[in-house]
Amino acid sequence: MQNAFFQFHSPWYFLLVIVAIGLLVFDIHKLHALKFKISSVKLVKRGQRSIRYYLEFVAPLIRFVALILLIVGLARPQWGNEYQEISSEGIDIVLALDTSGSMSALDLRLEGKTTNRLEVIKSVVSEFIDGRAYDRMGMVIFGTEAYTQCPLTLDHEILKGYLDLIEIGIVGEATAIGNALATSVKRLLDSKAKSKIIVLLTDGDNTAGKISPLAAAELAKEHDIKVYTIAVGRRGAVPMPVQTPFGVRVISQELKLDEESLQKISSITNGEYYRADSTTALKDIYDTIDKLEKSEVQVEEFTEYKEMYLAFVIPGILLLLLAWILQRTIFLRIP
Repeated sequence: MQNAFFQFHSPWYFLLVIVAIGLLVFDIHKLHALKFKISSVKLVKRGQRSIRYYLEFVAPLIRFVALILLIVGLARPQWGNEYQEISSEGIDIVLALDTSGSMSALDLRLEGKTTNRLEVIKSVVSEFIDGRAYDRMGMVIFGTEAYTQCPLTLDHEILKGYLDLIEIGIVGEATAIGNALATSVKRLLDSKAKSKIIVLLTDGDNTAGKISPLAAAELAKEHDIKVYTIAVGRRGAVPMPVQTPFGVRVISQELKLDEESLQKISSITNGEYYRADSTTALKDIYDTIDKLEKSEVQVEEFTEYKEMYLAFVIPGILLLLLAWILQRTIFLRIP
C-alpha cells in the first residue's frame, strides 16, 4: 500500500517571514526618507516624473520575494511516499448461509423494525466481513441445493456484493446442511492458510441433500477444518408470511431446528456451537468468533522523501542578486 504526501521538515523557519516583512517595511520607509525637503514648491518647477520614479519599489519587492523563497527552502519542503508491507498468516474462512424458506420468519429486529431472518443475517455478516481485512473469505449458500456464491477472496467488497444478492429460496426451500458443509470443505481443500474455518448458519434441520451433516463434519475433520455452527431464530411458534388466495398473511408457525446435529458438527471439528435467538445475540456470536480466530498480521512502514528546497533556494539567491544589481545601477541613489 502506498500513500503520497507533502510536508515541511522544519516549518518553524516560517517565523522568519516576520523578519522579511520588517525589512520590506524598513526599505519602503527609507525610500520616503530620502526625498529632498524644500521650504516651498514655488522654488522648484515641477518636472515630469520618469518611469524610474514609479518603479523605485521594485528592488525592495524583489528582495522580499527572494527572502520568502529562501525561508521556504530553509523549511525544507519534501514530497514523500509512504509504503506499507503487510505480511499476514491469515485465516481462510467460508461463510455457509442458509437461504431456505424458513428464513422468511419475522422473529428478529433490525434497526428497531421487525424483519425476516435473512435480512438480519446479511447485516451482521457484512459487519463480520469488514472486521477481517487480512483474511481470505468465501461464501456458500444453501437451501435444497448448495452452491458456492463466492470463492475465497481478499476483495471483501466483491464478497459483500454477492452477499447483497442473496434472497430467500434462491437455491430452494428445503435445507441441505450436509451438502452445504461438504461444499464449504471443498472450497478449503487447496488452502495453505495456517487455520481454516467454516461458519455455518442455519435455522432448520437437514431435509435435503445426499450427504449427511455428520459425514460432512468427519470430512472437515480429516482436512483440519474447524466448523462453528450457529442456530438462528426464536424457539417455539414464530410469525411466518404465507401466500394465500387473498394475498400474503402472517401466521404463527413452529419451525423445526436440529440443534443436536449442529452441536455434534462443531464438536467433531473442534469448533463451537452457538444459539442466536435475537439480533444482539447473533452479533455477539460473530464478535466472539472474530476474537477466537485472529490472524497474525505484521505491518512494516517505509518512507522515502524527495527534497524540494533547491527549487526555492536557487530562485531566491538569483532574485537577491537581481535586487542588489538593480539598486546599484538603475535605482542607484546618491543622497
